[in-house]
Amino acid sequence: MFPTPTDTGISRAEAYRLIRAAGAELLDLFQRASRLRDARTGPVITYSRKVFIPLTNLCRDRCGYCTFAREPGDGLAHTMTPEEVLRVARAGRAAGCKEALFSLGDKPELRYPQYREWLEKRGLRSTIEYLQAMCRLVFEETGLLPHANPGVLTREEMLELQPVNASLGMMLETASRQLLARGEAHFECPDKVPGVRLSSLRNAGELGVPFTTGILTGIGETPEERVDALVAIREIHEQYGHIQEVIVQNFRAKPGTQFAARPEPSALDVARTAAVARLILGNRVNLQVPPNLTRDSYAFYLFAGINDWGGISPVTKDFINPEMAWPEIAQLRSATSEAGFTLRERLAAYPEYVCSSGWVPEALRRGAQAWLDETGLVAQDREGA
Repeated sequence: MFPTPTDTGISRAEAYRLIRAAGAELLDLFQRASRLRDARTGPVITYSRKVFIPLTNLCRDRCGYCTFAREPGDGLAHTMTPEEVLRVARAGRAAGCKEALFSLGDKPELRYPQYREWLEKRGLRSTIEYLQAMCRLVFEETGLLPHANPGVLTREEMLELQPVNASLGMMLETASRQLLARGEAHFECPDKVPGVRLSSLRNAGELGVPFTTGILTGIGETPEERVDALVAIREIHEQYGHIQEVIVQNFRAKPGTQFAARPEPSALDVARTAAVARLILGNRVNLQVPPNLTRDSYAFYLFAGINDWGGISPVTKDFINPEMAWPEIAQLRSATSEAGFTLRERLAAYPEYVCSSGWVPEALRRGAQAWLDETGLVAQDREGA
């Protein structure tokens, strides 16, 4: 099902041209992207049934489009207790979830002394140490496979998290330094410096961690800068082979943010970018567009060469985009089938990683085996179970 990839991907120059494709060239782009996807996974489109655990929404960054991050004293600021974490995880397991997605702000202890004191009172040196403990707790108590998205990680922090995570993730978002300027998306965001985030991707590769990353479109980057980010991801994956998935995510304008009035990318723009991503990455990497961020465009994205819908939660909302509800899994299955594809459940680590020794920690890999069939996907009689 997952052949040894041989495609080397298109050149940067060709991608620059195609990222603005229209008319007949656009149709050809979609056809080429679809053929590459078919060479990788055929008619199978995957998703992960997850529970979303927002461990803390404190963050030292101030992105121009974000409503997730809060400051101490804000009535919506919250750091979950172990009891709260377990309550959510158990609800997810009861609903057939197999992945525990941990999302949290970047290193809030470096910005907020009161949060640092909160950690110290519990004998913790850092948010990452707390995250490690919660990942371990969830796996040991529920069997859910943790997948943590804690932002930028040093090599040492990644070593802390690796034993208790089936995979890790961090969106590159962009390779453009222009977005660090005053008034741009990543002004006052030390963790959004492209070189710092690319260094985290390399750390994961050196340590053999299955890793999810991607780009965020519509935050002020040019189409060519999207290509630059995708090519940077490809170059790192060529060296280490650890990028399990690339997400093409579209910006959504949110009231109360600096970017509240910024135009959102169209479905066509997202689909064209996804198709170019497929041609850049070839058939070596899984490609996702989040289905809840552009409603009623499912088939469009399938024809652009994606092969995954990402994590879908039957229990918790998308805390990063709370205004955008997850599609019902039955609805997504129907839309996928109508377009000529088959929806299958996967785990937090894709088959090529969870079925190969050396990628997923052995205890987690053993725990995963009871769910899987011979393809490395969740056995159809275990979906939702």
